[in-house]
Amino acid sequence: MKFGAMIAPKIDDWQLLQYAENLGYDHGWVPDSQMIWSDCYAVLALAAQHTSKIRLGTGVAIAGTRLAPVTAHSIATINRIAPGRVFLGIGTGHTAMRVMGMDPVKPRDFREYLRVVRALLHGEEVAYSHKGETRNIRFLHQELGFIDTAHTIPIYVAANGPLALRAAGAYGDGRVSAGPEQGAGLGNSMELIREGAAKAGRDLPADYHTAALTYSCVLEPGEKLSSDRVIDECGSMVASALHYWWEIYKKIGNDRFIRPAVRPVWENYLDYVDSMQTPPDARYQAVHDGHCTYLMPEERRFMTSEVIAASNGLVGEPDAIIEQLRTLEKGGLKEVALLPPMASARKCFQDFAKHVMERY
Repeated sequence: MKFGAMIAPKIDDWQLLQYAENLGYDHGWVPDSQMIWSDCYAVLALAAQHTSKIRLGTGVAIAGTRLAPVTAHSIATINRIAPGRVFLGIGTGHTAMRVMGMDPVKPRDFREYLRVVRALLHGEEVAYSHKGETRNIRFLHQELGFIDTAHTIPIYVAANGPLALRAAGAYGDGRVSAGPEQGAGLGNSMELIREGAAKAGRDLPADYHTAALTYSCVLEPGEKLSSDRVIDECGSMVASALHYWWEIYKKIGNDRFIRPAVRPVWENYLDYVDSMQTPPDARYQAVHDGHCTYLMPEERRFMTSEVIAASNGLVGEPDAIIEQLRTLEKGGLKEVALLPPMASARKCFQDFAKHVMERY
């Protein structure tokens, strides 16, 4: 099992990735969400210059906000600073698009995006379409060292739906899930990934990477999920689950996917959203305020033990988390990447490194 540290990227706190390296984390993930954080590539550049071991990459870059050649160019530039230590996590844009009131990239367009990025990162010329025109493109001046495509940049595709999973098999070197998949979930996803690889004429490599974006809170002996400390350290990620459920509910028009254990809280959350002073057609901004960064005071009342448990994080005493990780690893998961709230990121990373990573 590999351990990743994901941060809420703030340009003048890039040292957080250096701190994670010193704690022994394998990967440093920097999200790409232009309306709520600093630019991911600027943060990666500073971290790449000041680290030597930790692998660094986007967690995840968003197809809908940058052209495919731009994404390939940006990550290849970071690879010039830290050759062989860079990866590209790439997704359709849950937060980055929805915080602007727009939908994530459609699966067919995402697949085409991945095709172009993969070819460019392999130093190839590729047919690229933009605004109704198709042209062959390639990186020029590669011998002058403006970018680095000579050292492999693996592509980890954020995918949960069937079409995206097949695209991850066709063009990815790994797959990123939103939270650890339980039971047969990962196996079912891998079947779709293999289907996508086979259809594209690829043999899925044995080292195909599987990572889950999640969070952790190491409980003290006898500590309850309802304690203020736990809510402080889990709240930003648990609230982001509520934000996501709201987006899905709004999109599909029903909430049958909500588990019975959290339905009372969910219904109270819907009342809260409906009571917002923000006009209904602009609530996409208010709903995502604080997203994966801090817990809005108004949302603290929704952080019940049942909702924390349903959000699928790594929350428990050390032995329980270790057992959970071993089960996930046996099921095929190769990495967990942890995103703590900005204010307590160092403490969360340290607690997990000391009580879990050192014993794993």
